Amino acid sequence: MGTLARIGGRNSWIAWPAGLLCAAVVAALAWLAHPLLPVSVAWTGDMLRSATAPRPVAPVAESVASLAVAPGDIDCRELYPDGLWAELTWTPNVLLAQDTAPPATEITTLTDALTPSVRITCQWRADGGRTIVSTLAGVAPDAGPVADASLRGQGFTCVSDADSVVCTRTTGDVVEEQTVRGGLWLSSVERGWHPDEYGDRLSAHVWG
Repeated sequence: MGTLARIGGRNSWIAWPAGLLCAAVVAALAWLAHPLLPVSVAWTGDMLRSATAPRPVAPVAESVASLAVAPGDIDCRELYPDGLWAELTWTPNVLLAQDTAPPATEITTLTDALTPSVRITCQWRADGGRTIVSTLAGVAPDAGPVADASLRGQGFTCVSDADSVVCTRTTGDVVEEQTVRGGLWLSSVERGWHPDEYGDRLSAHVWG
Protein backbone atom coordinates (compact mmCIF):
# COMPACT_ATOMS: atom_id res chain seq x y z
CA MET A 1 0.00 0.00 0.00
CA GLY A 2 1.36 3.31 -0.94
CA THR A 3 2.04 6.02 1.62
CA LEU A 4 0.48 9.55 1.50
CA ALA A 5 2.95 12.36 1.25
CA ARG A 6 2.43 15.17 3.79
CA ILE A 7 1.75 18.60 2.19
CA GLY A 8 4.26 21.12 3.36
CA GLY A 9 2.99 24.27 5.18
CA ARG A 10 3.72 26.68 8.01
CA ASN A 11 4.38 25.25 11.40
CA SER A 12 1.75 26.22 13.96
CA TRP A 13 4.39 26.92 16.60
CA ILE A 14 5.69 29.80 14.38
CA ALA A 15 2.33 31.13 13.10
CA TRP A 16 0.78 31.72 16.52
CA PRO A 17 3.56 33.87 17.96
CA ALA A 18 3.77 35.86 14.71
CA GLY A 19 0.02 36.53 14.81
CA LEU A 20 0.19 37.65 18.41
CA LEU A 21 3.10 39.96 17.59
CA CYS A 22 1.19 41.59 14.73
CA ALA A 23 -1.85 42.11 16.96
CA ALA A 24 0.34 43.71 19.58
CA VAL A 25 1.87 46.09 17.03
CA VAL A 26 -1.57 47.13 15.76
CA ALA A 27 -2.80 47.68 19.31
CA ALA A 28 0.27 49.79 20.11
CA LEU A 29 -0.20 51.96 17.02
CA ALA A 30 -3.85 52.47 17.84
CA TRP A 31 -2.96 53.49 21.40
CA LEU A 32 -0.35 55.99 20.12
CA ALA A 33 -2.76 57.51 17.58
CA HIS A 34 -5.62 57.83 20.04
CA PRO A 35 -4.66 61.36 21.29
CA LEU A 36 -4.65 62.65 17.69
CA LEU A 37 -8.15 61.41 16.92
CA PRO A 38 -9.98 64.55 18.16
CA VAL A 39 -7.48 66.75 16.29
CA SER A 40 -8.02 64.79 13.08
CA VAL A 41 -11.79 65.01 13.43
CA ALA A 42 -11.62 68.77 14.06
CA TRP A 43 -9.27 69.29 11.09
CA THR A 44 -11.59 67.32 8.80
CA GLY A 45 -14.57 69.37 9.97
CA ASP A 46 -12.73 72.64 9.38
CA MET A 47 -11.78 71.56 5.88
CA LEU A 48 -15.38 70.66 5.04
CA ARG A 49 -16.71 73.93 6.47
CA SER A 50 -14.15 76.04 4.59
CA ALA A 51 -14.97 74.25 1.34
CA THR A 52 -18.69 75.01 1.63
CA ALA A 53 -18.52 78.47 3.22
CA PRO A 54 -19.03 81.48 0.88
CA ARG A 55 -15.81 83.22 -0.12
CA PRO A 56 -15.35 86.69 1.41
CA VAL A 57 -15.71 89.58 -0.99
CA ALA A 58 -12.39 91.34 -1.59
CA PRO A 59 -12.43 95.01 -0.56
CA VAL A 60 -12.60 97.52 -3.38
CA ALA A 61 -9.27 99.26 -3.81
CA GLU A 62 -9.30 103.03 -3.55
CA SER A 63 -8.94 104.85 -6.85
CA VAL A 64 -6.10 107.25 -7.55
CA ALA A 65 -8.68 110.05 -7.74
CA SER A 66 -9.79 109.40 -4.16
CA LEU A 67 -6.20 109.38 -2.90
CA ALA A 68 -4.85 112.44 -4.73
CA VAL A 69 -6.42 115.10 -2.57
CA ALA A 70 -3.26 117.18 -2.11
CA PRO A 71 0.21 117.57 -3.66
CA GLY A 72 2.49 114.75 -2.54
CA ASP A 73 -0.30 112.29 -1.80
CA ILE A 74 0.71 110.05 -4.72
CA ASP A 75 3.81 109.41 -6.79
CA CYS A 76 4.29 108.37 -10.42
CA ARG A 77 4.18 104.67 -9.59
CA GLU A 78 0.71 105.04 -8.10
CA LEU A 79 -0.49 107.10 -11.04
CA TYR A 80 0.04 104.25 -13.53
CA PRO A 81 -1.57 100.81 -13.87
CA ASP A 82 0.86 97.90 -13.62
CA GLY A 83 0.88 97.01 -17.31
CA LEU A 84 1.49 100.54 -18.53
CA TRP A 85 4.12 101.16 -15.86
CA ALA A 86 6.03 98.03 -16.93
CA GLU A 87 5.80 99.02 -20.58
CA LEU A 88 7.24 102.47 -19.90
CA THR A 89 9.96 101.47 -17.45
CA TRP A 90 11.22 98.66 -19.70
CA THR A 91 11.73 101.09 -22.59
CA PRO A 92 15.49 101.19 -23.37
CA ASN A 93 17.36 104.15 -21.86
CA VAL A 94 14.20 105.67 -20.40
CA LEU A 95 14.40 108.39 -17.76
CA LEU A 96 11.61 109.43 -15.40
CA ALA A 97 11.39 112.67 -13.47
CA GLN A 98 8.53 113.52 -11.15
CA ASP A 99 7.67 116.91 -9.72
CA THR A 100 4.74 119.32 -9.45
CA ALA A 101 5.30 121.21 -12.70
CA PRO A 102 2.16 122.55 -14.43
CA PRO A 103 0.56 120.55 -17.27
CA ALA A 104 2.70 120.41 -20.41
CA THR A 105 -0.06 121.61 -22.73
CA GLU A 106 0.74 124.54 -24.99
CA ILE A 107 -2.76 125.91 -24.38
CA THR A 108 -1.66 128.38 -21.72
CA THR A 109 -5.09 129.99 -21.66
CA LEU A 110 -6.48 126.70 -20.35
CA THR A 111 -3.94 126.56 -17.55
CA ASP A 112 -4.68 130.15 -16.64
CA ALA A 113 -8.44 129.50 -16.64
CA LEU A 114 -8.35 126.29 -14.60
CA THR A 115 -5.65 127.40 -12.11
CA PRO A 116 -4.66 123.79 -11.31
CA SER A 117 -3.25 122.56 -8.01
CA VAL A 118 -0.79 119.97 -9.28
CA ARG A 119 -0.74 116.63 -7.44
CA ILE A 120 2.00 115.00 -9.54
CA THR A 121 3.72 115.45 -12.91
CA CYS A 122 5.53 112.49 -14.50
CA GLN A 123 8.00 113.29 -17.28
CA TRP A 124 9.27 110.36 -19.34
CA ARG A 125 12.18 110.72 -21.76
CA ALA A 126 13.48 108.10 -24.19
CA ASP A 127 15.94 107.92 -27.08
CA GLY A 128 15.40 110.17 -30.08
CA GLY A 129 13.84 113.00 -28.10
CA ARG A 130 10.64 111.05 -27.42
CA THR A 131 8.75 112.29 -24.38
CA ILE A 132 5.52 111.73 -22.50
CA VAL A 133 4.40 114.15 -19.82
CA SER A 134 1.34 113.43 -17.70
CA THR A 135 0.00 115.64 -14.93
CA LEU A 136 -2.77 115.09 -12.41
CA ALA A 137 -4.05 118.29 -10.85
CA GLY A 138 -6.96 119.49 -8.79
CA VAL A 139 -9.35 122.01 -10.35
CA ALA A 140 -12.70 123.57 -9.49
CA PRO A 141 -15.72 121.23 -9.59
CA ASP A 142 -17.22 123.26 -12.46
CA ALA A 143 -14.02 123.28 -14.56
CA GLY A 144 -15.42 120.90 -17.20
CA PRO A 145 -17.42 123.41 -19.28
CA VAL A 146 -14.53 125.90 -19.16
CA ALA A 147 -12.10 123.26 -20.48
CA ASP A 148 -14.55 122.13 -23.15
CA ALA A 149 -15.05 125.64 -24.54
CA SER A 150 -11.35 126.51 -24.40
CA LEU A 151 -10.11 123.32 -26.07
CA ARG A 152 -12.70 123.16 -28.84
CA GLY A 153 -11.56 126.60 -29.86
CA GLN A 154 -7.98 125.26 -30.21
CA GLY A 155 -8.88 122.42 -32.57
CA PHE A 156 -9.45 119.67 -30.00
CA THR A 157 -12.14 117.04 -30.45
CA CYS A 158 -14.12 116.85 -27.22
CA VAL A 159 -16.60 114.37 -25.77
CA SER A 160 -18.47 115.59 -22.71
CA ASP A 161 -21.25 114.46 -20.41
CA ALA A 162 -22.54 115.42 -16.99
CA ASP A 163 -19.52 113.78 -15.34
CA SER A 164 -16.47 114.51 -17.50
CA VAL A 165 -14.89 116.22 -20.48
CA VAL A 166 -12.33 114.39 -22.64
CA CYS A 167 -10.56 116.36 -25.37
CA THR A 168 -7.86 115.12 -27.77
CA ARG A 169 -5.79 116.65 -30.55
CA THR A 170 -3.09 115.26 -32.84
CA THR A 171 -0.62 117.65 -34.46
CA GLY A 172 2.15 115.88 -36.37
CA ASP A 173 3.80 113.51 -33.89
CA VAL A 174 2.31 115.28 -30.86
CA VAL A 175 -0.81 113.86 -29.21
CA GLU A 176 -2.56 115.74 -26.43
CA GLU A 177 -5.33 114.38 -24.25
CA GLN A 178 -7.02 116.49 -21.60
CA THR A 179 -9.56 114.96 -19.21
CA VAL A 180 -11.46 116.91 -16.56
CA ARG A 181 -13.60 114.93 -14.16
CA GLY A 182 -14.71 115.18 -10.56
CA GLY A 183 -12.52 118.14 -9.66
CA LEU A 184 -9.39 116.66 -11.24
CA TRP A 185 -7.57 117.44 -14.48
CA LEU A 186 -5.48 114.71 -16.13
CA SER A 187 -3.26 116.15 -18.86
CA SER A 188 -1.04 114.04 -21.15
CA VAL A 189 1.22 115.22 -23.98
CA GLU A 190 2.98 112.58 -26.09
CA ARG A 191 5.78 113.67 -28.43
CA GLY A 192 7.00 110.99 -30.83
CA TRP A 193 6.10 108.26 -28.37
CA HIS A 194 2.62 106.74 -28.37
CA PRO A 195 2.00 103.61 -26.26
CA ASP A 196 -1.22 101.83 -27.23
CA GLU A 197 -4.28 103.54 -25.72
CA TYR A 198 -2.06 105.46 -23.32
CA GLY A 199 -4.64 108.06 -22.36
CA ASP A 200 -7.51 105.60 -21.97
CA ARG A 201 -5.48 103.24 -19.79
CA LEU A 202 -4.24 106.06 -17.58
CA SER A 203 -7.71 107.56 -17.17
CA ALA A 204 -9.25 104.20 -16.34
CA HIS A 205 -6.69 103.70 -13.59
CA VAL A 206 -7.05 107.20 -12.14
CA TRP A 207 -10.82 107.08 -11.85
CA GLY A 208 -11.16 103.35 -11.33
